[in-house]
Formats: sequence, C-alpha cells, structure tokens
Amino acid sequence: MQTNFTLAQLADPETARSEHILRKCVHCGFCTATCPTFVLLGDERDSPRGRIYFIKSMLEGDRAPTASEVKHVDRCLSCLSCMTTCPSGVHYMHLVDHGRHHIEERFKRPLPDRLMRGLLAWLMPRPALFRWTMMLGRLAKPLATMLPAGSADPGGATFLHRLRAMLEAVPDRLAGPSPVDRPQTFPALGLRRKRVALMPGCGQQVLAPEVNEATVRLLTRHDIEVVNVAGSGCCGSSVLHVGRNDEAMALARRNIAAWMREIDGAGLDAIVINASGCGTTVKDYGAMFANDPEWRERAEQVARLAKDVSEVMLEIGLANVTARPLTVAYHSACSMQHGQKVIEQPKKLLRDAGFVVKDVPEGHLCCGWAGTYQVLQPELSRRLRDRKVANIESLGPDVIAAGNFGCIGNIASGTGIPIAHTVELLDWATGGPKPAALQ
Repeated sequence: MQTNFTLAQLADPETARSEHILRKCVHCGFCTATCPTFVLLGDERDSPRGRIYFIKSMLEGDRAPTASEVKHVDRCLSCLSCMTTCPSGVHYMHLVDHGRHHIEERFKRPLPDRLMRGLLAWLMPRPALFRWTMMLGRLAKPLATMLPAGSADPGGATFLHRLRAMLEAVPDRLAGPSPVDRPQTFPALGLRRKRVALMPGCGQQVLAPEVNEATVRLLTRHDIEVVNVAGSGCCGSSVLHVGRNDEAMALARRNIAAWMREIDGAGLDAIVINASGCGTTVKDYGAMFANDPEWRERAEQVARLAKDVSEVMLEIGLANVTARPLTVAYHSACSMQHGQKVIEQPKKLLRDAGFVVKDVPEGHLCCGWAGTYQVLQPELSRRLRDRKVANIESLGPDVIAAGNFGCIGNIASGTGIPIAHTVELLDWATGGPKPAALQ
C-alpha cells in the first residue's frame, strides 16, 4: 500500500511503525473471509481492509476522524483473525491500537458514550471496585428487562442498550475474594522443577476466581513453585482497547516492575498467564515499550518469560492422570489462537488427560466477548455468541473447554452445555476437585 506521510509525521515512532505496517498491505482481501464483522454484515467498511483505509486516512491527514470512521473502527473486535489469514504479515493489532488511540485523542464522542467508556476503563483494572459494582449490579439486574434490547443498526447501540448489556452480563452468583489472589508463595508439593509467577489478573479475580485456584493446584501438584507477586495485576488490555494507551502503559509498568523484583531476587522460570487476552498483551510488552529506553529491556525480558499455562504444562507433562472419558468441545479463544498462536497445546493436554477433544466448526470466528465489546457492541456480540453456540451444540459435547474466562461467561449465557476453563479440567483429571460447571 502506498503511503503519503510527511517526514515530520514519521518522526513520531508510533506513526513510523504504523506506516511500516500499512506498506505491507497488498489489498488482497484474504482478511475479509475470516473477519467476524464482515462475515455478519458483508460491509467492506467492517472488514480489516476497510478499517486499514480509514486509519491510514486519519493518520496521514493528521485530522480528527469522522463519526462514520469511528463507528466502523469501534466495531472491530481485535480478534486478530485477520493476522492469521494475512499472507503479507500485516500487524493489524498494532495498527488498530494506534487508530483507537488517535480516535481517543482527536474525536469527541457523545457524552453518554464517554461516560460508558470511562466507567468501563475505570472499573475493569480494579478488582475490588469491580466486585462492589457487580454486587450493586445484581440488585439492579431485574431492571434490565425494562431497557431496550437491541438496535436496528447493529453498531448503533445507545447508552441504554449498553446499560442493559452490562446488567445482563452480571453473574447470578458472585464468589467472594479468593485467598489465592493475595500476594504469597505456594510451594511445590514435590522436588521443585520450576519457579513461576502467576498473573492474578483483574476481572477474572471477580468473575472466575476458581481459575486461579485450579491453576495453583495444578502447578504445585506438578512440582512447580508458584508466586503471586505483590504489585502485579491488570495487564492493561481493557484500557488499551478503548484507546487509553497511557493508562495501559502505566498498568504494564507496574507489572514489569513487580515481576522484575522477583526475577532479580529469587528468580523466575516463567510468568504464567491463564487468561488468554492478558497473555496476548503481556507477550507484546516488548513492542509496547520499544521506544522507551528506560523500560524497553525489562519489558522485553518480561514478554519472553510470559507463557500460557498450557505451554508450561506441556513442557512438564501431566502426571497421575485419572482419565475422564468425556467429549470436550474445545473453543480456542481468539487471543489464544490468533494473538498468541497457542493452538495445539491445550488440545493435546486435554487428550493426555483422557478427554475426547473435538474442534468447533468455524473455530476461527470470535464468540463475541472481546473484553468490553460485549457491552459496547451488544447486538453484534450477541449475534456472534449465538453463532458460536450453534456450532458448539452441533458437536453434542459433554462439556466445553476454553482458555479465557470472558469467553466462558459469554458462551455459558447462550447454552445449557457445561463450560469450564481448560485448567479446571486438567486439575480435575490429575487429582483436583470436579469443576463446578459439571456438578
């Protein structure tokens, strides 16, 4: 793709990186076939290629984007399926993040939109505050049916549509804070083979604390010492994806500083992450700080150590397996398969644990959760969820497995088939408790 940036514009490192990405695009259109919003809407503006043109135009023109451009960029899920498909290696993730940041800086959204986005950006990285909001949300949830359910324009959700989606996403049951999520060290049950940090996350602590608990049990049972490092928390993706780059980098710096203290102290063999969206972001910390000489090396070191829990467990191998002959439909979260390129490891571990594993038809398409997307684009999110559920149910599985708590909650809201995190099933097969979803 030909670009027309000025030398002054290219002096900005972020713009120079985006220009390099844009030049790789050859307009082939392969990305359209695997883009969830294009598959649903059939609108070129809602494809990666269309959004690339919009972002190129606003960046080259050094101008405020139009409302139409913002609408179509907002509809992007950041599922990164286009990056898997692209034969030219266009790094769409970095480009769309730049586009969102530009929109956040140069476009004035309507007040209700600003309030909703600000609320989500404030709540998501703060588990304690998020928990209190969920508790209040449970009281208000019966009022959701009084709010409008959908919009004729799939991307034209109003504040009330989004408020309904937010209330509907509040779980009927909310577990209390898990003791696992406090800073501490969990010793290996046998002779220590590895020492790892477990990323505690943010939303998962509130919505699915059982995932960290199962992860600690699984790792320590396999002779891995696990450290919950004081100061680590939200990866930054929840604010990065609404264009708040400075806030995302502040959260990333906090994590990097906390983990580096541990690396330079007792040492770490890996930083284990069990929410795939967080894994994609932490593994990209090196790129995030590429132009920051103070933080670049530390960010790169942290990114190299970041591993999905399935990557670590495949290195170790499962021990003392009690086979569970259930049929599992494995849903590969977008951030797992497209973001991290972790595809076969979870499925192999599940097979090693005795499960019969089936791939989901159209498995490359997003389930519609995508972090804040479920609230900000409720109609598109719901349509993608229903499509995903129909594909899963066509397999007739006993249970669904996934490596991202957001996907788990979203898919569960559309089906009666039990669904659990992959690590919960592996924990159960090697001596842990039966997942609550199966009880």
